[in-house]
Amino acid sequence: MTAIRRQDRAGYLFLLPWFGGMVFMIVPFFASLYLAFTDYDLLTAPTWAGLDNFRRMVDDAKLHQSLKVTIIYTVVSVPLSLIVALAVAMVLDRGVRGLAIYRSVYYLPSLLAGSVAIVMLWRYIFGYNGIVNDFLAWFGIQGPGWASDPRYALSTLILLHIWTFGSPMVIFLAGLRQIPAMYYEAASMDGASGWRQFRSITLPLLSPIIFFNLVQALIASFQTFTQGYVISNGTGGPGESTLFYNLYLYQKGFAEFDMGYASALAWLLLVIIAGFTAVNFLAARFWVFYDN
Repeated sequence: MTAIRRQDRAGYLFLLPWFGGMVFMIVPFFASLYLAFTDYDLLTAPTWAGLDNFRRMVDDAKLHQSLKVTIIYTVVSVPLSLIVALAVAMVLDRGVRGLAIYRSVYYLPSLLAGSVAIVMLWRYIFGYNGIVNDFLAWFGIQGPGWASDPRYALSTLILLHIWTFGSPMVIFLAGLRQIPAMYYEAASMDGASGWRQFRSITLPLLSPIIFFNLVQALIASFQTFTQGYVISNGTGGPGESTLFYNLYLYQKGFAEFDMGYASALAWLLLVIIAGFTAVNFLAARFWVFYDN
């Protein structure tokens, strides 16, 4: 009992910074809930508006466009980034000389992709006179301005998201290292192919890690802001093709000073993320397997 109590005390000690941070979050949390039901322009006192902000959402075409852009971005980029992360993790798990170096190199983009500098670099690479079009010019192909063309702008940001596969890759690699080698040895003796071993051993035993990475990636993708803001100079262009939900929320709150409506948008985002997370937890019982 003494050892358990010591562990409990140690756990609470490590949680103290999180509890301390919660103190600074509780007031804004409830303040935003109140402001969601008000008309507030940041300059004068808020006035009660009831459900007016939520009724406005029904006919808000830009809100619908931001939801469309964000959902497309999430549905396409999240699975692709996880597939690439798992593939690279499996290659590294085979035993690569200098594994620590490779792991650091692949993880680094995850730390930098949300920075303004990287997104500006990405805009230059996919610009009309960027590196991609310079490469295509060698083959006599004149490419468009990928980042400034509404047909391709969102795709360039999806590629940026896929490029940041390092964080889930490191987690996948740790999970692969926990799978006992005897399972693969027994399957090989039974004549199972590499694909069969992957499907029957790797995926089931790695499913809790896949589930964790999936939930984390979904939550992060719905909160995308910097990429859309920088590549479009805050407009969500071209043609609202990069108008992410958080960017539209920012425009309403800090460009148009419509903070009451922005607060309502923030709570709608919370409900959307909670809904997608709940669906994932409900579906997890059918494909996530825990080794008890």
